[in-house]
Amino acid sequence: MMIHSWRRSGDFIRSACKSLSSFRQKHNSMSPSVSDLGFVNRYESKGKTFESNAGKGRNTELLDHHHHHHHPCLGGRNMWTMQQYKSFGSSSASKVQRNPLFSSLEPKDVSYFKEILGEKHVVEDEERLETANTDWMHKYRGSSKLMLLPKNTEEVSQILKYCDSRSLAVVPQGGNTGLVGGSVPVFDEVIINVGLMNKVLSFDEVSGVLVCEAGCILENLAAFLDTKGFVMPLDLGAKGSCHIGGNVSTNAGGLRLIRYGSLHGTVLGLEAVTANGNVLDMLGTLRKDNTGYDLKHLFIGSEGSLGIVTKVSILTQPKMSSVNLAFIACKDFLSCQKLLVEAKRNLGEILSAFEFLDNNSMDLVLNHLDGVRNPVSSSENFYILIETTGSGETYDREKLEAFLLKSLEQGLVSDGVIAQDINQASSFWRIREGITEALQKAGACYKYDLSLPVEEIYNIVNDLRGRLDGLANVMGYGHLGDGNLHLNISAAEYNDKLLGLIEPYVYEWTSKHRGSISAEHGLGVMKANEIFYSKSPETVALMVSLKKLLDPKGILNPYKVLPHSFFSP
Repeated sequence: MMIHSWRRSGDFIRSACKSLSSFRQKHNSMSPSVSDLGFVNRYESKGKTFESNAGKGRNTELLDHHHHHHHPCLGGRNMWTMQQYKSFGSSSASKVQRNPLFSSLEPKDVSYFKEILGEKHVVEDEERLETANTDWMHKYRGSSKLMLLPKNTEEVSQILKYCDSRSLAVVPQGGNTGLVGGSVPVFDEVIINVGLMNKVLSFDEVSGVLVCEAGCILENLAAFLDTKGFVMPLDLGAKGSCHIGGNVSTNAGGLRLIRYGSLHGTVLGLEAVTANGNVLDMLGTLRKDNTGYDLKHLFIGSEGSLGIVTKVSILTQPKMSSVNLAFIACKDFLSCQKLLVEAKRNLGEILSAFEFLDNNSMDLVLNHLDGVRNPVSSSENFYILIETTGSGETYDREKLEAFLLKSLEQGLVSDGVIAQDINQASSFWRIREGITEALQKAGACYKYDLSLPVEEIYNIVNDLRGRLDGLANVMGYGHLGDGNLHLNISAAEYNDKLLGLIEPYVYEWTSKHRGSISAEHGLGVMKANEIFYSKSPETVALMVSLKKLLDPKGILNPYKVLPHSFFSP
C-alpha cells in the first residue's frame, strides 16, 4: 500500500515522509480560475440606490453599479447633493454611502499619472479594470475607472501626494485574495496595485532576515528561500497569488502560526507611505530595538487604511530536513481538543501545524474537487492534519508514530494515515486547502473567520445548524491549534432571510463568548461596522483618532476597517 494505516487491531505500520517542506500544492485554492461563478449577479439584484437628501419630491433612482454617475457639484452650497449607496451580502455592509467629499476622477488626473508613471502603467482598459474591481469570490465589486501600477516607493509617494491634494480616494491592492472586500474599491476609488514592486532587496544567510518589496508573491519568496535553505514563517492557501505587502497589511495567519507566531512577531521592519506621500522608513532588520514607539505595528493588520506598505523586512526560518504529515479521523470534537493538548505536550518542539475539518467540509471537497479522496478508510465526524517539522528524521518520525499509536490506544483517534511521499502529503493538504475552492463551486457562501476558546469552537457550528434547521449547509474547519474557526454557510443562492438568521447572531454569539469576529481575514468592508463586537468603544475611538491623524481626508481604503458613521460628512 502506498499509504500505510493503523487500526484499532494494533496493526500499526511505520511509514516515512522525507523532505516534504515544499509539498503543498502549486495550484492554490485561491487562483483566479476558480472564481468565474457570477456571484455578483445575485448581489446586483439588491440594487444600488442614489438618494437625494435635500429637495423633497425628487425621485430615488435604482441604478446598476456599472454606470455610476459623478456629480461635479458635490459639496456645492446651492446644489442638492446625491448620496450614493451600495449593498453587499452582509447586513451591516448592505448600505454604504459614497463620501461626497471625495472628488471624482477627471482627465487632468489621468494625464498627471501618465506623466509620472508612463502610459502603460496607467490602466483604463475595461477588461483589466473588471478584474481589478472584483474580489476573487465575485462577491464584492467596485467601479473604479483607473488602476495605477507604480514601480517603486517614490512613485507611490507621488501618487498619494497628488490624490491627497485632490481628495481622490484610493484602494491599495496586491494579489486581491482577501475575503472581506478589503482589496477592491467600494465605489470609484483609484486602484494602486503594487504588483510591479516585486524585487528581493537583500537576504542575510546568517540571521535569516529577508528584505523585499511589497509586491512579491508569497510562493515566489518561498521558492527563493528554498534555494538558500530557509522557509517563510507563514503559509497560506492563497500563496500562489497573494503578495507579502497584503499579507502584512492584513496580518495574515495561515497554516504555520502555531509554530512561528504571527507577523507582529516575524516582521522586523517595514516601509510605508502615508496619505500625504510621506515615506516612513521603519525598515529595520534587528530582533531587538526599543527606541521609541514601535510604529510598524500600526501598519501590520490595518488593511491599508493608515498607509501603503511598500517594503518588508521579515525573519525567516532555517529549512528543516524532516517533515511528516498525518491525516487522522476523530469521532467527536472533544477528542480533537484532547488530541491538541496531547500534541502540544508530546510533539511540542516539532509540531508545525494542527488543522481540523468536520465531515460536512470533507463531503463538500469530495463532491466538488476532482481527484480528491478520503485518505482514511471510513467516514468520521472530524478530521485532523498534524504536521511536524524538525531536524532529526528518524527521531521525528518515531516520535510522531509513538504519539499516534498512544492516541489510538486511548481512543482519541479512530483511524489515521501518515503520508509516505510528497504526492501523498500534497493530496492530504489538498483536502484542507481545497475547502474554499469547493465552497465556491457549491454556490453561495457566507464566510466567518472567528477566534474562540478552543473548547467553544464547535459549539457555534452546532448552534447555527440548529438555528438554520436545514436551510443551508453549515460547516466548520480551520486552525484548531490557534483557536481559529472558519465558519461557512453554503447555500444555493444568497437571500435576505438566510442572512437575517446568520447575522447578527454569529457576531453576538462570538462576542458573548469573548471571541474575535475576525481572527485573520480582517474587517474590510464586510465587518467594518461590526468592530464593536470585538473592541470597546474607547478602543475604537482611539483607532479613529489615529486614522484621522495619519489620513485626515480619509482617502486610504475608505469604507473599510472602521465604522462608517465616524467618517460621514
